[in-house]
Amino acid sequence: MSNKPSIDKLVDIMAQLRDPQGGCPWDLKQSFTSIVPYTLEEAYEVAHAIETEDWPEVQNELGDLLFQVVFYAQLGKEQGLFDFDAIVDGVSEKLVRRHPHVFAQLDVADEAEIKKNWENFKAAERAEKSQDVAPSALDDVPAALPALSRAAKLQKRAAHQGFDWPDISGVVDKLAEEQLELVEALASDDMEHIAEELGDLLFTAVNLARHLKKDPEQLLRQANNKFENRFRYVEKILRVEGKELSDYSLEQLENAWCEAKTELNP
Repeated sequence: MSNKPSIDKLVDIMAQLRDPQGGCPWDLKQSFTSIVPYTLEEAYEVAHAIETEDWPEVQNELGDLLFQVVFYAQLGKEQGLFDFDAIVDGVSEKLVRRHPHVFAQLDVADEAEIKKNWENFKAAERAEKSQDVAPSALDDVPAALPALSRAAKLQKRAAHQGFDWPDISGVVDKLAEEQLELVEALASDDMEHIAEELGDLLFTAVNLARHLKKDPEQLLRQANNKFENRFRYVEKILRVEGKELSDYSLEQLENAWCEAKTELNP
């Protein structure tokens, strides 16, 4: 095993873990469904390691994520669905097909045309998969995506069909409109209406991020990290007397928060 290429070694290790005669009891109990939460967790751990620029940890977490792919490949092989080679062949063929400007040496004007061609290729693939029903531009946008990411992907698909504002000013105006509608809903004291309008506001905020070419999921993760760092700073400076944050007035908390913003800027 040690003389094999690294990926072959990993595939063999996975097969041994799933060996009914001498494999790992935990691995043998797993199914496609049961390991999905671990796959999502590993993907987020990769993202966190990259955000913190912990490169040794990025390497470790990428290995863990790769292992998830190998795990699915082993399950697919056992059920006669696919194996690791089929996965690699499939993605390789797709990448070559979607990059004719690289592999077919076609002239492409700019990055915008490349992106347009990419979306056209994906649309053709969706149409091929949906031969028995009318295809939608929104086909195969995974329902299990985080809500922010799915909103951005839905909007991107719609925009490729021309369903979009021509420039960012339209999105900004829509954001103000949705904010006003939320304020009006709050006055109505109708919680169902309030929730609906708040959702519309969030959806439009995602659209603004898309027009700014920013990933809304990453933006919110960054905002979460900023809030966490500032809140921990407030806890640190206010707990010196053995008090809890709830012991302080709102004004004292606000002053501590302003200090955190200054000291931890940005």
